[in-house]
Amino acid sequence: MVQVAEIIVTPQESGFGARIEGVDLSRPLPPAVLAEVKAAWARHSVVAFPGQPLSLEALEAFTQTIGPFGVDPFIAPMPGHPNVLELRREPDETATNFGAGWHSDWSFQKTPPAATLLRSQVIPPVGGDTLFADCSRAYEALSPVMKKMLEGVRAIHSASRAYGTQGVFAKESAKRTMEIIVSPEADKTLTHPLVRTHPVTGRKALFVSPVYTVGIEGMAVAESQAILGFLFAHIVQEQFVYRHRWEKDMLLMWDNRCTVHFAEGGYDGHLRVMHRTTVAGEPPV
Repeated sequence: MVQVAEIIVTPQESGFGARIEGVDLSRPLPPAVLAEVKAAWARHSVVAFPGQPLSLEALEAFTQTIGPFGVDPFIAPMPGHPNVLELRREPDETATNFGAGWHSDWSFQKTPPAATLLRSQVIPPVGGDTLFADCSRAYEALSPVMKKMLEGVRAIHSASRAYGTQGVFAKESAKRTMEIIVSPEADKTLTHPLVRTHPVTGRKALFVSPVYTVGIEGMAVAESQAILGFLFAHIVQEQFVYRHRWEKDMLLMWDNRCTVHFAEGGYDGHLRVMHRTTVAGEPPV
């Protein structure tokens, strides 16, 4: 446990993921405290703030201290709160839980979000963990030969598999409370460096995921599938994964530039309600 300024930071054993206490996010943080929060987030990539019964307005206000709002496509926002998504799953829903696939949020955008913030409103008594994988350590664990091969390689990203006209949600027939927007816009593609450099820490990280990375620029399908398949499996090895267990009124903030995450289910028959915002990022380099 480390006490810095007025906050207490308790990292996970690996250093990936940490708990931050000693702050009240319902009120503006003093500049020095906010700086320490941002520094802890940069060090640990995923930070949890327990005991934060925030209003939507307070969630929005804290988000904007991290950076300007990101753009959240393909999901209808909350009425009166265009930058807040409600991730709600009713007890009688049978559709797959939202986020059930390894991904970095909205990586198919030209400027994917730097941060995602998710606050727990209603937590089921079972299930619902969120898993995170450390894409920086995963990159650092690659052989020098593999690192050399990936230099300058660009990966192709698209929302087509999830939100496209032939995607998972377009074919879904089960009841879902969340309003998903299927769109031809989701079928578009763009490329990002397969290995990106974090603008704050300078660390390199693999920037690919099974949900949004659909190929590698300049490679045949079989070639890109072989490389991506290896990387997808490599990233989510146990030694790189942090399992986050939720508490009521907990705010979680993660760095999409160096992590991927997976929302587990296992809470059928129970209500789960979360509120989410994103912070705008920069073009990956």
